[in-house]
Amino acid sequence: MNAPMTSPWAAAGLVLRRDLALAFRRWEQVTHPVVFFLMVATLFPLALSPKPSLLADIGAGVVWVSALLSSMLALESLFRADVEDGTLEQLTLSGQPLAILVLAKTVAHWLLSGVPLVLASPVVATAFGAAGTAYGVLMGSIALGTAVLSLIGSVGAALTVGSRRGSVLLSLLVLPLVMPVLIFGARATDLALHGDPSAAGPLWLLGSMLILALTLTPFATAAALRISLE
Repeated sequence: MNAPMTSPWAAAGLVLRRDLALAFRRWEQVTHPVVFFLMVATLFPLALSPKPSLLADIGAGVVWVSALLSSMLALESLFRADVEDGTLEQLTLSGQPLAILVLAKTVAHWLLSGVPLVLASPVVATAFGAAGTAYGVLMGSIALGTAVLSLIGSVGAALTVGSRRGSVLLSLLVLPLVMPVLIFGARATDLALHGDPSAAGPLWLLGSMLILALTLTPFATAAALRISLE
């Protein structure tokens, strides 16, 4: 068998550009998660008391639960379209490391679903009376947390890609695994909203989780896709 003509990382770049180009043709894939995030998070100040002290207490939890649910909206479609049109099978037979290719697809998913949430998070934070000094920690925690969610979610999406009720199974698989992300992310945000300088601790833990997920999940996702294609 001939050696691949393209390096693995060059092939991953091609996959990344392809997924981004396809997504920009269907803007609803980008707008739906961020619109859902804005709607859910801003409903709480309207439904509850407008007292600044109460909003500051619930702000971190509301922002993070909304971001978590918003990120999961696009997880089911991560591999489904590629399975239906045969693209994923071609990627498997391309001679390139499948783990690197699925990592590129996961990065594309994060750029399309996670980055808009990061950019929208200061808008949501203002509804809870957050000071401008908290925006950096909030955006950093959302960026790290959504990246971990995309990586862990890619494993669940690969396992459920052939199921008709994939969204339900995907939620059952992924939500228990991302609870530490929710806990540390909400803790970092809460400390930042209250002006506590110790918010860096939970951020370091989120960064460690991201490194661990980057190390393990591409291989698990590749193995799950091979099982789903059999």
